[in-house]
Amino acid sequence: MFFKKKTLEDFSAQREGSGMKRTLSTLDLTFLGIGGIIGSGVFAGPFRVLTGIGAARYAGPGIVLSFVAAGLLCMLVGLAYAELASLIPAAGSAYAYTFASLGEGMAFLCGWSLIIGYIVTASAVAVGFSAYFSGMMASLGMEIPKAFLTTAPEGGIINLPAVVITLLIGLLLAHGTKESSRLNAILISLTLCAILGYIVVTAPHMDIAKNMDPFLPFGAAGIMTGAAVVFFSFMGFDTVATSAEECKTPEKSLPIGIIASVFVCLCIYAVVAFVLTATVNYADLDRADPVAYCLRLIGYEGFANLVTVGILFGMITTLIVYIFGQARVFFAMSRDGFLPKAMANIHPKYGTPYFITLVGSVIIAFIAGCVPMLYIVELANTGVLAAFFIVFVGLIALRRNSPDLPRTFTFPMLYVLAPIGMAVCLYLIWALSLETNITFIVLMIVGFFFYNAYAPSHRCWESKK
Repeated sequence: MFFKKKTLEDFSAQREGSGMKRTLSTLDLTFLGIGGIIGSGVFAGPFRVLTGIGAARYAGPGIVLSFVAAGLLCMLVGLAYAELASLIPAAGSAYAYTFASLGEGMAFLCGWSLIIGYIVTASAVAVGFSAYFSGMMASLGMEIPKAFLTTAPEGGIINLPAVVITLLIGLLLAHGTKESSRLNAILISLTLCAILGYIVVTAPHMDIAKNMDPFLPFGAAGIMTGAAVVFFSFMGFDTVATSAEECKTPEKSLPIGIIASVFVCLCIYAVVAFVLTATVNYADLDRADPVAYCLRLIGYEGFANLVTVGILFGMITTLIVYIFGQARVFFAMSRDGFLPKAMANIHPKYGTPYFITLVGSVIIAFIAGCVPMLYIVELANTGVLAAFFIVFVGLIALRRNSPDLPRTFTFPMLYVLAPIGMAVCLYLIWALSLETNITFIVLMIVGFFFYNAYAPSHRCWESKK
C-alpha cells in the first residue's frame, strides 16, 4: 500500500462530501498567501533577526540578492503548486499532490513534514509577536515581567503573550473561515501601509555609495548562505493550497492566489532589504530590531512606534494562515485514516475542522511558550523544504505518468526548472545546522513508524469512491 495512489475521482468524492463551506474568492486567497508570507518576513519576528544577521554575517548589502534567490525558489515551487492545485483541488496541498503522484506512504511523510513546518513556524511567529508586543507595552509604561516573556531554558517561566495570541486565533479560526479571511485582509492592508510608510520615510536617507560598497563583502557564496538563512521569510504561500475545498472556484483561484502572493512579497522584500542596507551600514545590522534601529538613526523615533503596530498586525495574519494551514493538512490525513478520525470532524454550523484547529493551536502555544526561538526557526525551514522537494518529484512523476489529465495551468519548462528547484531545496537543507537536520530526520523516522503502526488498520480513503 505504500505506493498505492489516490485517483482524481477519489479526491472529487471526498471534496463533495467534506462538509466545508466554499466561501473563499481569488482575492481572499491572494491575501491569505500574502498574510502567510509577509507577517513572518518584513519587519517582523524572524525577519527582524534574519535580515540583520543575514546582512551582517553572510551577505552584506548582497542580502538583497539573497532574498531574490530565496524568492525565485519559492516562485518555482509556486508554479509547481499552481499546476497541482488546479489539477487536484483538495485539502492538504502537498500531502494530496503526493498521494496522487507518488502514493500513500510518501504522501504521509510529506504531510508529516508539512505539519512539522507549519507548527514550528507558527510557534516562531508567536514568539516574535510576544517580543514586539512586550516592547510596545513597556513603552506605554506597562512592562510585562521577564519571567512571562521567556521560556524555562532561557531563565523564565513561559512566554505568555505568545501562548495567549495563539489560542485566541485558534478560537477565531474554529468559528469561521470567511470571518477569519476578512480579518486577515484588513490586517494585511494595514501592514502594507506600514511597509509603504517605512519605504517612503527611509528612502530619502539612503547613501548607496557609502553603505553598499562593497556590495558583496563575503563573496558570491555569501548570497546563497544568506538565502538559506532568510528562506524562512518566504514560507507561507503554500498554505493557500490547503484551502482548496473552501474555494468558490479552486481550479482558477488557487494558481492565481499562489503565484500572485509570492511575487508581491518578493518585490516587497527586495525593496525593503535594499532600502535598509542602503541607509544603514550592514555591519551595524546584527541586532534584534534592524528596522526600528534604522528609523531611530534617521530621527523617526515616533514613526518606529507606528511601524510596531503594523508589525503586530502582520504577525497576527501569519498566525492566522499557519494555524489555518496545519489544520487542513491534519484534516486531510485524518480523513484518510492516517491520524485519529476525530481530527476530521467538521463543525455543523461553521463548516470548519474545529477540533484539530483547536488542538493544533494548543500544540503551537505550548511550543511558543516553552521552546527557545532560534531552534524553532531552523526546524521549520527543514520541514517545509523537504515537502517542497517532494512536490517537485511528484509533479514530474504525475506529468510523465498522466500527461493527458486536464490541467488549467502548466508548469513551464518542467524538466529544466524543476530539477533546479530540487537542487536548491537540497542545498538550503544542507546549509542548515547538522543538529537541526538530525532532529528532523529523527522526527521523520518517528512518523514512518507511526504510519506503519497506525495506517494498516485505520486507512479508509479507498472506500470513498
